[in-house]
Parts: sequence; C-alpha cells; structure tokens
Amino acid sequence: MPKYTTEMIRNLALTGSAGVGKTTLAEAILHQAGVIGRAGRVEDGNTISDFDDLEKEHGHSLDSGLLHFDYEGAHFNIIDTPGAPDFIGKAISVFPAVETVVVVIDASAGVETVTQRLMKRAEERNLPRMIIINKIDNTEDLSQLLEAIKELFGNVCLPVNVPSEGGTKVIDCLGADSGTSDLGDISDFHTATVDQIVEVDEKLMEKYLEQGSVPPDQLHEPFQKALREGHLVPICFTSARDGVGVKELLDFIIKMCPNPLEGNPRTFEYTEGEETKELLPKNEDTKDLIAHVFKVASDPYVGKLSVFRVHQGHAGSDVNPRVDQERKPVRIAHVFKLQGKQHDEVDKIVAGDIGAVAKVDEINYNSVLHAGSIPEDIHLKPLALPKPMFGLAIEVASKGAEAKLGEALQKLLAEDPTLELERVKATGETVLRGLGEQHLRIKLQLLKERYGVDVNTHPPKVAYKETITSKAEGHHRHKKQTGGAGQFGEVYLRVEPLNGEEEGVQDGLLFVDDTFGGSVPKQFMPAIEKGVRTVMTEGAIAGYPMQDVKVSVYDGKYHPVDSKEVAFITAGKRAFIDAVQKAKPVLLEPWVKMEITVPADQIGDISSDISGRRGRIVGTEMLPGNMAVVTAEAPLAEVMTYSSQLKSMSAGTGSYAMEYSHDEPTPPNIQQEVVAAWKPRAEED
Repeated sequence: MPKYTTEMIRNLALTGSAGVGKTTLAEAILHQAGVIGRAGRVEDGNTISDFDDLEKEHGHSLDSGLLHFDYEGAHFNIIDTPGAPDFIGKAISVFPAVETVVVVIDASAGVETVTQRLMKRAEERNLPRMIIINKIDNTEDLSQLLEAIKELFGNVCLPVNVPSEGGTKVIDCLGADSGTSDLGDISDFHTATVDQIVEVDEKLMEKYLEQGSVPPDQLHEPFQKALREGHLVPICFTSARDGVGVKELLDFIIKMCPNPLEGNPRTFEYTEGEETKELLPKNEDTKDLIAHVFKVASDPYVGKLSVFRVHQGHAGSDVNPRVDQERKPVRIAHVFKLQGKQHDEVDKIVAGDIGAVAKVDEINYNSVLHAGSIPEDIHLKPLALPKPMFGLAIEVASKGAEAKLGEALQKLLAEDPTLELERVKATGETVLRGLGEQHLRIKLQLLKERYGVDVNTHPPKVAYKETITSKAEGHHRHKKQTGGAGQFGEVYLRVEPLNGEEEGVQDGLLFVDDTFGGSVPKQFMPAIEKGVRTVMTEGAIAGYPMQDVKVSVYDGKYHPVDSKEVAFITAGKRAFIDAVQKAKPVLLEPWVKMEITVPADQIGDISSDISGRRGRIVGTEMLPGNMAVVTAEAPLAEVMTYSSQLKSMSAGTGSYAMEYSHDEPTPPNIQQEVVAAWKPRAEED
C-alpha cells in the first residue's frame, strides 16, 4: 500500500521554452530529495527524464517525462515537458493531470513566445500557475525581467522568494518581512505579496488593515484561494545547475501549492438525454473510479504504456474499469509509478495520484477509465491542442512495406495527439501533419530507427476547398436508351452560399426538397442528394472538396418506366455542377496565424518577407533582451517551408509558431492556374 495519502500529493508540470533548464531543475530536485546521488546533465545524456536515445541525441526533451519521490512528508509527481515550439502540444496535453503548472523562465533569455502560450493555456484551463526564474547566476537584469513578467502577465505575478548574495542564495520574502536582497528590501516584496493575498478574504483584509500584519499560519487558505482564482502567480528563483533555491522551492511547494483536494477539479462531461451535463470528480479513494489518460507511449519492453491521473476512486488489480463507452470491463493486473524509463509496480494508485498500466490495447490517449455508476459516455472537457499544420506527403521507399508503414504510423499517432495522418482525396497524397519541420523530422527518424521503415517525402500539394459566392440555377436531363429499359431523370436546382449556423447542414451541405406537385417522386430525392454529395466530395471546378453550399431542388421530370435511382444520381450531379459554375465559384486556401520571435532590429525584414508571401502583419510586441514578437497571418502554401527561410534571415536566432486560422479565397491568377490544371474524369451522359 502507498505510504502517502491524497492530501500529501503534489502534482506539478514543469513547462517553459526549450533551453530554460527544466530537465536540469528536475535533476536538481531529485538530487535534493535524495533520489539520486548526483544530478545528471543534459549534455552528458544521463538525466532521468530525458532517457530516450533521440532526446540524448538532440539534447532536449521530445516527450513528457514522469518523476515521483517522497520528500519531507509529501509525495511529488513532477512531469518534465518539452519546450520546443514544435512539441508544445506534448506540454499542454499533461495539464489535466496536475494541480499546478510551473512555467520556467531563463533569467538571461527572458519571456519567450512559448512561455506566453503556456501561461495563456494554463489560465484558460483554470489551473494555478507558478513561475520559476532559473539561471539567476547568469544575469544582472532580474529587476527588469520581473517588470517584463508583470507587464505581460499582470501584477498578480509576485515573488515569494528573492535572490541574494549575487544569486548564490535565495531568501523567503513571504514569511520574512525584513532584510535585503539582490533586488531590494525584503519588506517591499513581503508587503506586496501579502497585500495581494488578503484581497481574496475580506475578514482577513480588515484584520490586516487594522494590525498591519498577518500571522503566517493564517495565510495558507487565502493563498490557496488566490492561486485557484488566478489572483496570484508566485515567482521563485533558482540556479538549478548549482542547486541554488531548490530546497526553498520544494519547501514552498509543500507548504503552499495545492494538493488534489485543494486544487481546481477537472471538469468532466456526459450526456443525459439531449443535455450535456458537467461532473466534478472528488479526489476520494472510496468513490467510483474516474481516471483520465493523458499520455500513451510504446515501451520496447512492456509494449503499450498508458499513463493516467486518478481524479476519483483508486486504480489497481481490485478494480476492473470500463474504458470510454466500452461496456466490457478491462482487467488491470498491474499498475506502475514511472521514474523516467523505470516502472515501479505498486499495489494501487490512490485518488489524486498519477500511474500507468501496460498492455491494455483498449486504452488510448484521452480515454477515461471509470467504474461503478459513472456514466458510460463520460469524457474530459475538451482540451484545445495546437492544430497540426506543417505537412509532408509520404510514401514507402520500397514496395511491399505499406502494411509495415501503416502499423508504425498508427503507433506514432497513438502517442502524439498533435500528429495527424490524412489521405487527401483531392490530391491523391498521404500527408503526415505536425506542428513544424522539427516535429515531423523527429517522427520520421522514429519511423526509421524504431520501426525500420524508410519513407520518401515531399511538400504536399495545397489542400484547397471550393465554394460559391452567389446564387445560381442548374439543370440537367439524363436520358439513356440501350435497347431495353432506358434511364431518365431531369433535375432543376438552385444553389446559394450558406451563411451562419443553419439547421440540417451535413458536411458543408444543406440539401432542401422544394419540389411540389410530384414533379420528382420523393423516392428519387435521396438519389439526387447522393449525386450532389459526390460533387461536394470530388469538387466542381478544380477537384477539391466543397463547403458551405445550400442546394434546393425545385423542379424536375421523371418517366414511370425509365426513371431509376442511377439516372437521378447522374442528373443531380450534373445539374449541381452546372449551377456551381454559374455561381461565381472560388477556391479557398488555408491561412495560418504566426508568432515570429526575432531580434528587434529584424522586424522590418520579417514584415517585408511576410508581405512578399501574400501575408499581413497583425501586430508587433517588444520583449526584454532586444527581442520582438511579430504576429502575422499568411497563406499556408507560402510558409510551409518557413523554418529554413527564417533560420537564414535571422542567422539562427529566430523562432516561430503557427496554427490554423481560417480559409480565404485564393487570388484570381492562382485560381485560374489550379482550375486549368484539373483534368476531371470523363463521364458518359
């Protein structure tokens, strides 16, 4: 049985940009806790959380690594997450498993784009946040950095300890109210933080105003409330490489960070009749099990490994849970605690704890394990992950390896929720999509080294969409005589753009029967719709799927003997094409939102380059350290290989992130080229 209870657990995610020292900090924490005799180094490839060969080769985290340990009466679960923009989805995906999101900032690099995105996502998920400023021995501008943090994230960001003696020590400024530090008088920081905390408790505030101070033992509950409500984001200082501030950090987490009973519960949803209802789990062992799977990995020794957080009840060999909407329970023979690549078998995973189960094929990423009276369709309130936009068309390098490639890709897709595989019917390509060039490069390396599959790649063709911009009418009479019974069907229809949310829309089409008087018998209406939907899938002007079209069939003719379903399928299809070609059709192309971080003196070059790619600049924001973030929108077709161009323009100092924004009509000249290049399959009439 575990030696700890739910109240003793602290679940934290270490997040932040690449290179800020998250893995080094995790090593320092393990060393301080006595788990390891000597802290490993990323450069030496001997850290606990970055155990994968690819992580060692590339010198940074590529997946979330789990650590656990007991320290000073508390049980810690720490998730070390990757910080590269291409792997930010892996960091966000662990948010449902923790009470506190810890955002690490490099004191010399300042607040980077990934840091801002992570802070925003954690706030959106109503998660308590905490900032650690690391590498304090490597900068003299900590005061400036503090101001930049407050400017970006608000005055709720306040230090609870501060560096002293040139960054070789840290001093508690929450409990202490006197002394000096590298950043100024301790009393000033103490007063600012206490002022912020008491604002969430009216009675305590009155007492504070009367007496001028609050006993430390009365600050815990209001501190917790301030954290939960986002009214306070505490800041700690460390130099992980030298172990400075690590003990103070752990002490602070034990005393002030929420345990599973104190944190904001994750929201689950289920359906009751036509209504979607919310369920807030209770972190109690005696309740029916609710556990959410936030990570899936393929382990070479134990096979499929599913990592979960228990939000209610407990998981172990005495519980046979159901998975998602499967009615048949699965058997869990063993549960584990993970320490990097090491699996420590335990009797059970208590409420609020994090564990893993191996070799249960029914369990996937985002699955919910549940037992007892928990509704079958229960699921976690959807977590918004970045949409994969960077794509490569892939094909096997050697014939006969298709099945092997398919199996390997399915394993990669199961492990990474920000990886997608798409068979683009319009282009005939199989496209693997990720968050960036590095993301896909790593996945292709995995395909080759882990699964022995070589693939050829090339940039994919643009996946345009077709739509219409005006009303029009179309007509077609299909008549075919073959000696015996013939085929006859005649259709008149009207098309118009779909605007707003209209009921009855399916796959971008609203199909309406506006006939009267029996001009077209009702039994042939599904055939007409089938013909229309064929064009919606195959395209009418350039061979790309259509969207946002309303089709109203208002007249037609039939023959009592020769009219058949196949005749009205053809008539509906050709009438629809006729109408679309008259309705000012346009090609839509995907646009992406980009956040480009570069030295401030390169803003002009970046703006000019984006404009040359048919893009537009949305805004520019200055950052500490003479850096800037340029926010832009651009057609995906123009920035699919932007990584290499940005690297060249910025001499390797620039970085960017992009995600799908919206679709826009293509310029007329591009539309003409694409339409002219399309060669539709000839059809008999």
